[in-house]
Amino acid sequence: MTSPRSALTSTPEWQELKTCQERLKSSPMRALFTDDPGRAKRYFIDGAGLSLDFSKNRLTDDVLDALMALARRCKLGDRRAALLGGEKVNVTENRPALHTALRNPGADSLVVDGVDVIAEVNSTLKRMDTFVQEVLSQSRKGYTGKAFTDVVSIGIGGSFLGPKLVTEALQPYRQPGLRCHYVANIDGTEICETLAKVNPETTLFLVQSKSFGTRETLENSKVARKWFLDHCSNTQAVASHFMAVTANTPAAQAFGIDPDNVFPMWDWVGGRYSLWSAIGLPVALTVGMDNFRALLAGAHAMDTHFRDAPLEKNLPVVMAMLGIWYNNFWGSETHAILPYDHYLRSLPDHLQQLDMESSGKRVSQHGESLDYQSGPVIWGGVGANGQHAYHQLIHQGTRLIPADFIIPLQTHNPVATHHADLFANCLGQSRAMMTGKTLEEAKAELAAGGWCEADVERLAPHKVIPGNQPSNTLMMEKVTPETVGALIALYEHRTFVQGVIWDIDSFDQWGVELGKQLGQDILPRLLKPGAESKASDSATDNLIELFRKSNRL
Repeated sequence: MTSPRSALTSTPEWQELKTCQERLKSSPMRALFTDDPGRAKRYFIDGAGLSLDFSKNRLTDDVLDALMALARRCKLGDRRAALLGGEKVNVTENRPALHTALRNPGADSLVVDGVDVIAEVNSTLKRMDTFVQEVLSQSRKGYTGKAFTDVVSIGIGGSFLGPKLVTEALQPYRQPGLRCHYVANIDGTEICETLAKVNPETTLFLVQSKSFGTRETLENSKVARKWFLDHCSNTQAVASHFMAVTANTPAAQAFGIDPDNVFPMWDWVGGRYSLWSAIGLPVALTVGMDNFRALLAGAHAMDTHFRDAPLEKNLPVVMAMLGIWYNNFWGSETHAILPYDHYLRSLPDHLQQLDMESSGKRVSQHGESLDYQSGPVIWGGVGANGQHAYHQLIHQGTRLIPADFIIPLQTHNPVATHHADLFANCLGQSRAMMTGKTLEEAKAELAAGGWCEADVERLAPHKVIPGNQPSNTLMMEKVTPETVGALIALYEHRTFVQGVIWDIDSFDQWGVELGKQLGQDILPRLLKPGAESKASDSATDNLIELFRKSNRL
């Protein structure tokens, strides 16, 4: 069997990139700009309403050529066609990954295992249309005849992070009269605090779980149902106030949800890609179905760009291969996502799950141990707040930290010169990360400030900023349903491309299961003495005992 090393790291393309890295490691990026006046325009591409400036990278034309040659060597074109064509790219679960079909309702058909996926998508969208219109027009009411004022979405992982991101991102498009709340954590505080804000007579609950057995979601839903029944004492009313998005209709029905109020999930949609399905109902309820369809259209535009654009002009491909460049040839271990827009504040959280759950793998698709790094740690936060916190580590720390700056050219809320200030901060940070400040520049700055020679010598080393920190600047005209859809789809495809290069399955998540299994073994031991355990250790035993004593169990 071919080993990962002979399949990837021994290829001529990989070796060429190692040579390029050796040649570039002593070249400051500021010199690349000085030597190449056309650099900024040459390393600038557009697609699906987004623009990418990737000139502030440790990059030359020969590096870009070598990165694209590696992508071709790994048969990216074939793998992309397999993804978009409904082939079973999730090899460990023997499933396709058809999130792109969810945002392509205009397609003629896409038959997978004898089922027309597009027909099912359109049927579900039609049901969503009807449901959203009924709620927003107030023709669908609660059990006392009052219109709904709040929707509580109960789910975790992809059933929570994606919808929450988009609900926040599209606040300027919010429909009047309906507030949206999210509950994910099994920490009882979250569900209790949420229920304290709403009225049972006017609250709609969405239970979002493919299996209808995810413990966090199910337990929170039970608490919500009990709270609801404590107020109305009518079990039949549950059917008016609880909806579900699940593949397990019988379990939802046993919970008390009318089968007509169950929206489908499919095996070919992974949780972290499920935003585009009926899991997006809280988004549709918040911003209206027209805007939800516009979100899908923006994502589909990015799908089309990903499919058709040449690799060198392809936003997801270029961003993915730059990630490969730093992760595998420069030793970077993290990647920062820095949205300079308050509405996009939850983007790092969503991308953290998307990327780290997809790329957190240590074996190839064939089950062989990798001898190269796979996914980096994804982290970040909203600008400009981070400038007063963790940007210090990027500027003067010892680690290489590539970053994506994301900012709209226009704001929904033009207040004084705030957006110009924000844009200046964004550009200033990316420029500072690129240029840095030399020792000579630090000394000259201190001297110009009137410091004596001794203090100049003492302080100058502390003011040196190495620079050479790579970054991308990703822009859109404005944060709209279309551009938000394109942005999320961009990162989905970026993650897929990197999985192709690393030869991993980007669509399974077996590592998530172990902690769940062990937690279910521990839970009975917390609640009653003498419960049997499949396996344990002294640390776990001691902590269980502390919990029982503290709670007098």
